Amino acid sequence: MNKPDAQQPAADVSTHGPLRPNATSVQRNRAAALGATTALAVLIALCVAWEWRLAPLRPGGSALVLKALPLLLALPGVWRQRLYTLQWASMLILLYFAEGVVRGWSDRGLSAGLGWLEATLSAVFFVCALAYVAPFKRAAKRAARQAAKQANTTT
Repeated sequence: MNKPDAQQPAADVSTHGPLRPNATSVQRNRAAALGATTALAVLIALCVAWEWRLAPLRPGGSALVLKALPLLLALPGVWRQRLYTLQWASMLILLYFAEGVVRGWSDRGLSAGLGWLEATLSAVFFVCALAYVAPFKRAAKRAARQAAKQANTTT
């Protein structure tokens, strides 16, 4: 009875509160997780290579190579498919998308191409992260609605 099961009610308000969505109640989208992880890893490599060797702002590299650090901090959680990490990383990635578009439009030569590549990788990560997280969010909303419905019927 205490074992989580897909057939088990979504909430027992009197003792345990709403159950959180888990692997048994939500189908994991492995392709989206792999896409997000791959896009993030390639984006980290692109940021380092771009600002260090390919087209740095100053010859010999620039301190902008540090822009890869926040992405690097997100990588372990994205690799482990942690929902919280995927959620905050999907908001963080929008900064990289904006930078890629701005540098794609304003820079010339290789730097412009790298800017568009950064924007593309950011968009791929964003879409994959949302595709992975969305079923969990829907299941959590469903569980909350069921818990509220049960709370209303017991009072």
